[in-house]
Amino acid sequence: MSSFKQRMDEARGLVKIDLVLRNARLVNVLSGEIHETDIGIHQGNFVGIGTFKLAEKVLDLSGSYVVPGLIDGHVHIESSHLCPEEFCSLLLSHGVTTAVVDPHEIANVFGSKGIRYILDSVDNLPFNTFVALPSCVPATDLETSGARLGAKDLSEFITHPKVIGLGEVMDFQGVIHAKPEMVEKLELPVRFIDGHAPGISPQDLNAYYLAGIHTEHECSTVEEARERLRRGFHVMLREGSAAKNLLDLLPAVTSRNSFQCLLVTDDRHTIDLLQDGSIDHLVRLAIGAGLDPIQVIQMATINAARAIGLPRLGAVAPGYQADFIILNDLDQFDIEEVYWRGVRQSKKGDRPRFQHIPTEELTESVHIGSWSQTKLRVFANNLQDLTTRVQVIGVQEHSLVTSALVRTLPVIDGLVQTDPVQGVAKLAVIERHHETENVGVGFVEGLGLKKGAIASTVAHDSHNLVVVGMNDEEMNLAILNCIEMGGGICLVDGEQVIGKLPLEIAGLMSNQEAELVAKTLGELHEKALILGISKMVDPFMTLAFLSLPVIPKLKLTDLGLVDVENFEIVKTIL
Repeated sequence: MSSFKQRMDEARGLVKIDLVLRNARLVNVLSGEIHETDIGIHQGNFVGIGTFKLAEKVLDLSGSYVVPGLIDGHVHIESSHLCPEEFCSLLLSHGVTTAVVDPHEIANVFGSKGIRYILDSVDNLPFNTFVALPSCVPATDLETSGARLGAKDLSEFITHPKVIGLGEVMDFQGVIHAKPEMVEKLELPVRFIDGHAPGISPQDLNAYYLAGIHTEHECSTVEEARERLRRGFHVMLREGSAAKNLLDLLPAVTSRNSFQCLLVTDDRHTIDLLQDGSIDHLVRLAIGAGLDPIQVIQMATINAARAIGLPRLGAVAPGYQADFIILNDLDQFDIEEVYWRGVRQSKKGDRPRFQHIPTEELTESVHIGSWSQTKLRVFANNLQDLTTRVQVIGVQEHSLVTSALVRTLPVIDGLVQTDPVQGVAKLAVIERHHETENVGVGFVEGLGLKKGAIASTVAHDSHNLVVVGMNDEEMNLAILNCIEMGGGICLVDGEQVIGKLPLEIAGLMSNQEAELVAKTLGELHEKALILGISKMVDPFMTLAFLSLPVIPKLKLTDLGLVDVENFEIVKTIL
């Protein structure tokens, strides 16, 4: 380590340093301006801006822009279907040098073993991965998850250098009513606690913030964002693959409050990451919508670092870690090169390749027990009826929020049928962790499905096996193939399997390279269109969230159709 005098001389430009960026146009997120300067880098850190004549290497940028490395303040690696090494590699190619990951998904399958896998995978990568420990495993007692983690279980990870926070606290009822198990988690010694409270009342937001939860990514309206900003929350503007809230929330962002806003992806598929990008995509969207580029870049860098508690990241200034992007056009945000700790990691879209750690201990995750197609049947209350009124979950485009609907469906031989005319399909969740043989069956509208079936072991938050289809036979075939793969996604048309993607790691992620996963997913998307799935719906991301407890009232769990507002199991048939 350099002596104090040595560091002073480096910053003053009196001694030789590792690298100088000459003739840069620095996007200075601290002063809110763009100015021409040279930038000094030594031993992975910025030593300053100004004049540095002595350097091992000089990179003449000829007026190119220098931007701090982008930061994703909240993301689930598992939703990309990629192993952590592939995920971090992709993000680096898109200018993201830091991500705060919440291993909530794999923890709900494998508990502490899943968290340890994420930490081990990213340990030696040239990328800043920070972990927010999952606060809700399970997310709700209405489902059966693969594990249960209390404060004591989480505390074993507290001293790990990459663990800095408590992940999204979905149990806001447990917070505001001071449920002891939740209070114990909130009292863990972490830098920040992440929020998740859609539908919470403005008055209850006071208590939620007072509990130490100071970030929130579940805003879907301008008014929700404003209520949180008024109370001091750092509002995360989210643009994922299913929930796309960024453009809707931008009217809430002003020059006076933007310092409280940051950008996050939350859940993003491989195809979107490869084609459009990560946080860089959000930056382009916001600039394209008319926001000042410097303001947007602040939200993608220094704002995120300050909200999360990362004092040496998010800016180009003395003492900050030398993570940065070089680009020629600020409005287009077309990235030329990406550096981490002063070393180039990516050039013009190329990405580094990292070795994957072994995953054999994470491949046995589908335990259905005894299975019969008859478990998919739904009986009418009156077996003689030709039709019956049914509670239906309504899917909304580009949203995780569902509607509670009532539809009249046909009945044949006492069994309630799907209805392609109304666009109503059957939906089932099958417990896959403990062989309880629990099965929940209901109906869903809005996917556009006309025929066939889609099954997946990606089903938030407990990640049981979820399947949607127009008849029991096709649904059954999709289920059996998911079991045979040991987890994954399967599409069925008639008596044929028309596509599948094995997800051998916890039934959530693949060990394959990102390009191959994206190619397979792209083919599955095309085949989903053949089944009638709407182009406005991401079938796999949407299906994954149909068992998620959101507002308003209905969700489907492995225990049945549930009234989320009252936390009671309700009949499928009215």
